[in-house]
Amino acid sequence: MKIHEYQGKELFRKFGVATPRGIACFSVEEAVDAAQKLGGGVCVVKAQIHAGGRGKGGGVKVARSAAEVREKASQILGMQLVTHQTGPGGQKVRRLLVEEGADIAKELYVGMVVDRGTQQVCLMASSEGGMDIEEVAAKTPEKIHKAFVDPANGLTAEQAAAVSRKIGIPEAALKDCTALLQGLYRCFDQTDASLAEINPLILTKQGRVLALDAKLNFDDNALYRHPEIAALRDLDEEDPLEVEASKHDLSYISLDGNIGCMVNGAGLAMATMDTIKLFGGTPANFLDVGGGATAEKVTAAFKIMLSNDKVKAILVNIFGGIMKCDTIATGVVAAAKEVRLSVPLVVRMKGTNEDIGKKILVDSGLPIISADNMAQAAQKIVAAVKGR
Repeated sequence: MKIHEYQGKELFRKFGVATPRGIACFSVEEAVDAAQKLGGGVCVVKAQIHAGGRGKGGGVKVARSAAEVREKASQILGMQLVTHQTGPGGQKVRRLLVEEGADIAKELYVGMVVDRGTQQVCLMASSEGGMDIEEVAAKTPEKIHKAFVDPANGLTAEQAAAVSRKIGIPEAALKDCTALLQGLYRCFDQTDASLAEINPLILTKQGRVLALDAKLNFDDNALYRHPEIAALRDLDEEDPLEVEASKHDLSYISLDGNIGCMVNGAGLAMATMDTIKLFGGTPANFLDVGGGATAEKVTAAFKIMLSNDKVKAILVNIFGGIMKCDTIATGVVAAAKEVRLSVPLVVRMKGTNEDIGKKILVDSGLPIISADNMAQAAQKIVAAVKGR
């Protein structure tokens, strides 16, 4: 789960991560009022969407007066903001953050993720802040410095100070930066975050170290422990089909193709999409119904896939282990009848109660195309799409 920058900064401050003062706003008038509350000086009006690259897309503007705040807020609020992370359709801006200006001397980068290789949290930092960390990694990897955190000890002052020095923090600001990094680790650890990123982390001309941005992602599987964080979810920022899928405990991600995929198991789902691509097709989604799918779940899955106007055919690929093939077959038949399926449907199933499942499909009288293996299933679904 993702949250907005202003929400991330509120969490940061609880853990001692210093940020500029700022106020979230939902209207132009609120933005003007916020600027006055911040002292009426230089402010930054920032679009709040779940995507990076907002500044390049025109979603971050400096204002030097109340009149400019009104002008900039009017320009940003309601705009369809397109960045390299939103896709060509962009994302509508419904919220703003009005923040006091900062006298920036240097922009840095700090991020934390879980490193699976070491099974520890990895602190990454760079002197090259304010730009995509992927670009830094590709062009100047020597400028990315890492520290791995022992979960028994947390991020030590020695580790934090060493990383701070490597990215160019002067001795006078070392204590503040060390405390900020340790606070960031506590925030990451105690909220079950999967990503914590500050880009840029700034050193001001007055020697302060501040988080000028905040990006926090959380492990969905741990949200039951953090109802206060779950409450921050903004459904307007998410794909409506993905939101609907989550209501049925379905793992669904929209893609750009025209072949709907319903599979049980994430690994099999990835292999299925790869096989479709191998034979010249393009998957319209990733959809894992899981090991405990019911007829109701399968029906919901069909409805979600068919809500996408791009879908021209559906491939169901099931391995019957915990999930029995006859259960899936019953669900497929019920779903096809309920939604009055009008696109080609290819079904491949192997495993527990496979023969019973296949008989259910045949006896249904529906024009279901059967396949014996993944390659055959992919070839048949691609041929069905091309024949439409």
